[in-house]
Amino acid sequence: MTRGRWRDRCVAALGLTVIWVLLWGSFSALTIVGGLVIAVVVLVVFPLPAVTYAGRIQALGVLRFAGRFALDMVVASFQVVSLAFRFGHVPRSAIVAVTLRAPSDLNLTMTAEALSLVPGSLIVDVDRRRGVLYVHVLGVESAEEAEQFKQDVLDLERRLVRAFGSPAERRILEEAPA
Repeated sequence: MTRGRWRDRCVAALGLTVIWVLLWGSFSALTIVGGLVIAVVVLVVFPLPAVTYAGRIQALGVLRFAGRFALDMVVASFQVVSLAFRFGHVPRSAIVAVTLRAPSDLNLTMTAEALSLVPGSLIVDVDRRRGVLYVHVLGVESAEEAEQFKQDVLDLERRLVRAFGSPAERRILEEAPA
């Protein structure tokens, strides 16, 4: 096993141990050791697939992503509330297929997770081989709104790649049409 793979497993074990301690709500030696043992057992019995991270975290990109993500959460929350309290109106929805431009496993996962956290959108399926996210979107009334949502997802992908992506992924997005 490579040095990077060992490092990844150690980070995963540490993360699982922290979650264990937080769930128990007790910061004692027994809780920490027990959490570490459980984490090692989980990682041996259910090994994680190798995910390589070839990028560097870009501080300015992370700030831009976080700021826009927070704004998207607030705006989407108000949109969902307005749909919920519109009496006599049945909200329409759609399932929109979005083909990502830099469909690495990590980028696909980060984009899907970010989308699922925004109220009114939910990932229903992923075509990993082709890099396609199928997203259920609340409040879509027309084909134009579905296209606008696709563009919003591609913009989200661009912000994520600028924050966390590899140089190769950034090049792909620079060469892709806006």
